[in-house]
Amino acid sequence: MSSIPDKPVLEGLEAKWGERWSDQGTYLFDRARAAASGRDGVYSIDTPPPTASGSLHIGHVFSYTHTDVKARYERMRGRNVFYPMGWDDNGLPTERRVQNYYGVRCDPSLPYDPDFTPPFEGGDNKSSRAADQQPISRRNFIELCEALTIEDEKQFEALFRQLGLSVDWTQTYRTISNDTMRQSQLAFLRGLERGEAYQSLAPTLWDVDFRSAIAQAELEDREQQASYHTIEFPFADGSGTIAVDTTRPELLPACIAIVTHPEGPHKHLIGKKVRTPFFGVDIEVHGHHLAQPDKGTGAAMVCTFGDVTDIVWWRELRTTSGDSLPNMTTIGLDGRFLPDAPASVLADGAADWYTENMASKTVFTARKNLVEKLQETGDMTAVGKPFSHAVKFFEKGDRPLEIVSTRQWYIRNGARDQDLRDRLLAHGQELAWHPDFMRVRYENWVGGLTGDWLVSRQRFFGVPIPLWYGLDADGERDYDRVLVPSLDALPIDPTSDAPAGYTEDQRGVPGGFDAEKDIFDTWATSSLTPQLAGGWQRDEELWNVVAPFDLRPQGQDIIRTWLFSTMLRSTLEDDRSPWRNAAISGFIVDPDRKKMSKSKGNVVTPADILDKHGSDAVRYWSASSRLGMDAAFDPQNPTQVKIGRRLAIKILNAAKFVLSFPVPEGAQVTHALDASMLTTLDEVVREATKAFDNYDQAKALEITEAFFWTFCDDYLELVKERAYDQTDVGQPSAALALRLALSTLLRLLAPIVSFATEEAWSWFEEGSIHTSEWPTPLELEGDAGVLTIASEALIGIRRAKTEAKASQKTPVSSATIAAPAAKIEALRAAVDDLRAVGRIKDLQLIEAEEFAVTEIVLEAVES
Repeated sequence: MSSIPDKPVLEGLEAKWGERWSDQGTYLFDRARAAASGRDGVYSIDTPPPTASGSLHIGHVFSYTHTDVKARYERMRGRNVFYPMGWDDNGLPTERRVQNYYGVRCDPSLPYDPDFTPPFEGGDNKSSRAADQQPISRRNFIELCEALTIEDEKQFEALFRQLGLSVDWTQTYRTISNDTMRQSQLAFLRGLERGEAYQSLAPTLWDVDFRSAIAQAELEDREQQASYHTIEFPFADGSGTIAVDTTRPELLPACIAIVTHPEGPHKHLIGKKVRTPFFGVDIEVHGHHLAQPDKGTGAAMVCTFGDVTDIVWWRELRTTSGDSLPNMTTIGLDGRFLPDAPASVLADGAADWYTENMASKTVFTARKNLVEKLQETGDMTAVGKPFSHAVKFFEKGDRPLEIVSTRQWYIRNGARDQDLRDRLLAHGQELAWHPDFMRVRYENWVGGLTGDWLVSRQRFFGVPIPLWYGLDADGERDYDRVLVPSLDALPIDPTSDAPAGYTEDQRGVPGGFDAEKDIFDTWATSSLTPQLAGGWQRDEELWNVVAPFDLRPQGQDIIRTWLFSTMLRSTLEDDRSPWRNAAISGFIVDPDRKKMSKSKGNVVTPADILDKHGSDAVRYWSASSRLGMDAAFDPQNPTQVKIGRRLAIKILNAAKFVLSFPVPEGAQVTHALDASMLTTLDEVVREATKAFDNYDQAKALEITEAFFWTFCDDYLELVKERAYDQTDVGQPSAALALRLALSTLLRLLAPIVSFATEEAWSWFEEGSIHTSEWPTPLELEGDAGVLTIASEALIGIRRAKTEAKASQKTPVSSATIAAPAAKIEALRAAVDDLRAVGRIKDLQLIEAEEFAVTEIVLEAVES
């Protein structure tokens, strides 16, 4: 136990108790205890690994506090809490940060420079323009990624420790470590063996800035201004034309069909041949239900590829002879038009014009040039009818996605497998969602899947896809001869390791091998966080006592990515949900109710808030919001944070005051008012416990805080005179009741106001409050109405003195309280305490219909 300071303060508590908890191993997971108790004695948390790409923001503090409150509660309930922390190092956000921070970009064709020094580190010189960034080798780039993420993670851990997260810091992992690479590669190879992972050459959503494929789950729609252009397609037989509205006239060289609705205004034209204007390619009019008869002219171009609907049409439509539609790619991986016109372009001069006016041009320039040409030829009859529509973007990208045909690796996700889809939905039903309405977001995502999960990325800093390809006699990849490593050889990097049976000098030569250079999408690794944290295929003893995990806490915006992908991997591997509960936090919004994001420039970093107001105050603000509900935060006037600070200070002061009353040996609660207070507190314990069990920390806080202020403002004032007076027969009862209530209230508030409660607890108890037992009802026989009516009477006495413009310390010669007969008896039980706190010589109780302080006579003050 520690001594009580003369003037308790919040400043310094984070450093004091953070160090003490670390030194004493307060939050360590007990492996020996877990082995003895088995799975039922453990509460395991699949903690979100924050992306190590810059700084944490106030939203992290918000959601991670929700998780920590639950972890602390379960620990006090006697569970052996497994609370790890991971760092999500790899992925596009990390690469972009490294590019901007060091002023570099990766060029895999360059050799490694062991003496490389980046142009700068941070500062004001950073640039996001590739042209301003120094090209470096892949290995040099990865080394910079490693260095910067490690520094970011140190800062993240320091802030999380300041916040008071009760994480077991011996249980950490990185999504780029050797262990992680091994487990990620192992899971993929097992899926490959089962037929769940496969490679395909297919249309791919492509980010031209990141030069990488993008998965369906990473898309977002953004409203963009666009313009309709009307192009007249002549019929091949010369009988007329059909008008088509398009927002992407530059894709006319890749136009492979016209589509209209089978019941629309052009249904009579289905099957007719038309010719692409200027380029002279013969194509056909098709019918399809996805064509919108009331949109534009009722006819649309099918191009390879303008949008995702084009992909559907390309896959599903057939020519009258039954042939598949061709794939005429015109846009390259850099977002520019390819140097050669499609082979189908036959019209005189069209191919040469394409080479001069579209080849190697950006989409914008190619569109401008082609629109001018079609106006000149008279094939475009309307230009630039403006409108706004949703366009697909990579969620972290700056330009609209293009669709190009590339060879990628996929994992089956139920889009084309009804049995797998049904299992994913069933596991989602088994999972307890907090709040429950978030379940529908998962179900809608599973029900709306249109393609399998694309897991390969054409990037650099990530887990390598552990495969090679045999090369034929011409040195070309034989995609039917995939070379797979043995599982005991993992982790491997195919760009530096040779496959079994080959030597390094056979790399890239005919008859030899070539490495798969792609890496896994970061979600393909993050989807394995239960396995990474829980020791799957690495520490089976640990895995058996933590899996399936009790809790997956996360944000609502990544249900379709992180939650779904983790559910998928667990379903494929173990055919079960990876967790028992999912706790979904809401967003942090600014005072204008706009979601905070770096792109909007309204993100608040938490360091200054924590330093200024204290961690307990910030934890209180976070815990005040229910799961799934958005919370507004105004850094200029953080009202809830200030309320939390006031509560934390009051906890210290109230504890010091209560502990000033000695509790005689053998004391018992005998006074009706004391028993009433503790009986009321019993109900608070029951309701708060129920709320915590239901993942509703906000309700638990609301209930507890309301009683705490009643306890401080009313009960403590009512009994303090009796608790001081050791000659009063009721003193032991008051002192003991105060001590019991303090112990209970501190433990009820400990999961949220963690530093102030630990400090106050140390003044009279051994050990940490956070490993003490959760309070249970004392089950004393008491009438809760006594405290209620006594508080009401105290408020009435205070009001009467205020209205008389007298100090609350002013003596009263006489006072009368009127109350209904049912309340008179309860008032009598507290009359002595009311007389003492009100400094009333003669206090009369009379029966009346309404409760009121009907008369108060102040003592005359001698002049």
